[in-house]
Amino acid sequence: MKLYIGNKNYSTWSLRPWILLAKSDISFDEVQLSLDTPQFYTALASVTPTLKVPCLIDGDITVWDSLAICEYINDTYLSGKAWPADPKDKATARSLAAEMHSGFSALRREAPMNIRATRSLKLSEAAQQDLKRIEAIFAGQMTRFADQGGWLFGQYSIADAMFAPIVMRLKTYQLSFGETAQQYVNHVLSCPVLQQWIDAALEETEIVEADEAGEPVSQ
Repeated sequence: MKLYIGNKNYSTWSLRPWILLAKSDISFDEVQLSLDTPQFYTALASVTPTLKVPCLIDGDITVWDSLAICEYINDTYLSGKAWPADPKDKATARSLAAEMHSGFSALRREAPMNIRATRSLKLSEAAQQDLKRIEAIFAGQMTRFADQGGWLFGQYSIADAMFAPIVMRLKTYQLSFGETAQQYVNHVLSCPVLQQWIDAALEETEIVEADEAGEPVSQ
């Protein structure tokens, strides 16, 4: 099984299936490509019709799109355990994952993931509204599940994989939440598997100018 990904410093969509695979101890080969280069598109031309990452190749199966890959992993390798067992919680988890997949466009546009950086920026009203909604999600889930494992639904799920890049954005741009929501942020940042991704991102030197938002903050 091969997972094609982009730069770990920037590629939010790549992080999502990668961390689900890694946290689930599923063996896979990682093929990392440099974003925003001619070689990127050349390498993907024979792999995926979208010419985008992530893309999963498993035998004669090709799956593109981060959420679709996570669903495939869940169905094929995890016996459905990457969603909550309770039907109502499962429906909510899927709703949150889909909301993350298609929403929060202002925040994602204005505050791209950039793990190596520490930046400050002024967010638009739309991006601030995105942040308020995310804080409400985190706080609501922690109110129910903080003492059951610390993840959005107690045990790790696809919903957590989908929101992982948001947590990285909060760190980069020094955005903090109230105590209850911040509890989830801190829990995600303490994840050893996520730290492996972060460590690799910090070793990268390539720069994608489009994702270098905000003003540098001295540390």
